[in-house]
Amino acid sequence: MRVLRPVIGLLVSGVALWIVAGQVDLETTGDILATAAPVWVAAMLAAFVLDVLLRARRWQLLLAPIRALPYVTVLASVFVGYLANNVLPARLGEVVRSSHLGGRTGVGVTTALGTVVVERAVDTAMVVGIAGVAVLSLGVSGPVASAVTVGLFVVAVLTAGIALAIAAHRLPGAATVVGRAARWTLVSTLVGRLRHGLAVAGRPRTLAMAVALSAAAWAMSALAFACAATALGVAVGPAEAALFATGVALATAVPAGPGYVGTFELAGVAVGAALGIGAPEALAVTVLAHVGILAFTSLGGAIALARTGWSRSA
Repeated sequence: MRVLRPVIGLLVSGVALWIVAGQVDLETTGDILATAAPVWVAAMLAAFVLDVLLRARRWQLLLAPIRALPYVTVLASVFVGYLANNVLPARLGEVVRSSHLGGRTGVGVTTALGTVVVERAVDTAMVVGIAGVAVLSLGVSGPVASAVTVGLFVVAVLTAGIALAIAAHRLPGAATVVGRAARWTLVSTLVGRLRHGLAVAGRPRTLAMAVALSAAAWAMSALAFACAATALGVAVGPAEAALFATGVALATAVPAGPGYVGTFELAGVAVGAALGIGAPEALAVTVLAHVGILAFTSLGGAIALARTGWSRSA
């Protein structure tokens, strides 16, 4: 299974790239990218920087009820997780950053992963919410609208799953299950640590602040796409930029190859088609944004890993 997941991810990326190559005039896309205005490219990168900084602050906030950690410590692990996603298939960066932080700080890998699950649920709800508003305001239909509908179902499942995990000890028969699980010390310990991380979702103030930080982070992501489009002379408004940002985010939820290559671009072309933007222009905007975030997070991840190393306990 460990071997199969990366292979599937690489196949997904390969198929996505094949579809994009069949739909888009790549030479025209290259010509459009060559016209990128440096000032707007710099603005795009600045927006991505703020995006990542806000996400690190959100994770620090979710970890605070468990252990107060310095912002720089959390930011380093966030960057290492991004680097892992950029070089490993199948979204393994979430596990990597939990391991990196949990092993270095004593929080525990499983507990850290529990907070990441809450973070992912908040993020997914925010993405689907923003995309839903954009779809309705722009009157978009077709595959993009269908993807948002699927996203709503995923959000409902995630919310129910977290609520069940938090309240599991109150369910009928829970005491019996816990008693039997206690016979296996490792299983009992891991489940307890995971629930400890998930428990932050039961703190209204913490959750509300996490939602606010998520909204700010996604605003920066939408701004980055707006800057990328402006750099290439493609006219997009706030709603269109938001749909670009959230559309590619929904696509990256699908396990793919390193750096979400292929699925990211295919989603960008699909969003562009829904907005009436030509395929070469939509692909150019998506590629510019993708290269920007990959370059920035890879550099940040390499620096963070060089400075912090990797704990043996991780």
